[in-house]
Amino acid sequence: MVAEMKPEFSMPLTEGAPVKAHVKDLGLAERGRRRIEWAEAEMPVLRQIRERFEREQPLKGVRLSACLHVTAETANLMRTLKAGGAEIALCASNPLSTQDDVAASLVQDFGVSTFAVKGEDTESYYNHVVAALAHGPQITMDDGADLVSSLLFISLDRLDEVHPKVKEWASGLSADERVALLKNIIGSSEETTTGVIRLRAMEKDDVLRFPVIAVNESDTKHLFDNRYGTGQSTIDGILRATNVLLAGKIFVVCGYGWCGRGLALRARGLGARVIVTEVQPVRALEAVMEGYEVMPLIDAAALGDIFVTVTGDLNVIDLHHMQNMKDGAIMANSGHFNDEINISALTELAGGRGREVRDFVEEFVLPDGRKIFLLADGRLVNLAAAEGHPASVMDMSFANQSLAAEFLMEHHAELENKVYVIPQELDHEIALLKLNSMGIQIDVLTEEQKKYLSSWESGT
Repeated sequence: MVAEMKPEFSMPLTEGAPVKAHVKDLGLAERGRRRIEWAEAEMPVLRQIRERFEREQPLKGVRLSACLHVTAETANLMRTLKAGGAEIALCASNPLSTQDDVAASLVQDFGVSTFAVKGEDTESYYNHVVAALAHGPQITMDDGADLVSSLLFISLDRLDEVHPKVKEWASGLSADERVALLKNIIGSSEETTTGVIRLRAMEKDDVLRFPVIAVNESDTKHLFDNRYGTGQSTIDGILRATNVLLAGKIFVVCGYGWCGRGLALRARGLGARVIVTEVQPVRALEAVMEGYEVMPLIDAAALGDIFVTVTGDLNVIDLHHMQNMKDGAIMANSGHFNDEINISALTELAGGRGREVRDFVEEFVLPDGRKIFLLADGRLVNLAAAEGHPASVMDMSFANQSLAAEFLMEHHAELENKVYVIPQELDHEIALLKLNSMGIQIDVLTEEQKKYLSSWESGT
């Protein structure tokens, strides 16, 4: 086992908590527990993994720090990891995605050190990241790669590139402590497309210092969570925030990856006229073949009623697009960071920040009197204004996270400092568990069929 090290951190802790924690109100725990139990009923795969973890203890004594959306579904992942023997510190991966009652229950009912408050400011957010790092993790679990990037900046002595709160904490560590902080890490796992993009860039630049499992690349993650989860939950967030009727609206989906595919499908199902914008020709062609209109965003800008970005890139909706939008246009983002809509350009165009006309709806008035509405400050609308993905799809995503942690424990010594995809046999195991939980059986190849598929002699 790697060396013990838990650097101290300095931040206000929640009074009366049974473990180190910073949450809004422990009095919300009972409500949060009911929400966690409701989600658990829709997560049979994770339940089966938890039962095995309790018996086998594959994570016994392992310090694990997670930077994830603190929701009821995540709570059930934390319960599973803890059942496997892990010592956990959890912080939020987005300032607006925390469910405060769930955070309280994790602390009060399940003894998980949790650092998350819905609506926390940037300073508090990074205080919480520091708390997760100060746990001295051996495995990290990310949703956007904030823990990994902070660890690497600290180890590379590039402290000017991290948030001042992280820099302040890291500057107080001795040289030996900084070395130990990185040396402790046996591996990490990443949940999102955005995070995987960042991690592959780290690998390319030769700064990655430990293996990472790209959970997002698993078929049982991106084919279901990204498509069906994002599709439904993004629409849910938009409807909760605005209460607009989608039927008859022109709905612009910026990006036709798996998230965009699901979003376009659901918007069309509710009667919207869907336009897709893309930069990748194969995806654009696929959208055309699926019956969507495809055009440059500058052309769609003058037509759309609702715009949603799902690309993981920067300034997808930029100043010249906003200048072309019609009165009453609504903009939202379902990518991980609030970088996809150029909010600073919108603010400058409108002469300042707008007024909140509904929860999570900000109105910007342009010089010519047109109004543009921004949802959830450009952050993930499905988690900020709604509850995120349904538990039944997160069941598979978090089964991947659990098995990725177990895989790292078993195989980290064999792995290089690269981004890996979870082995296909584990992906298939998760899919089979899910099918079995739904009462669905599938065929099995005969020995004759296996031989045929692995041979080259037979033919016409």
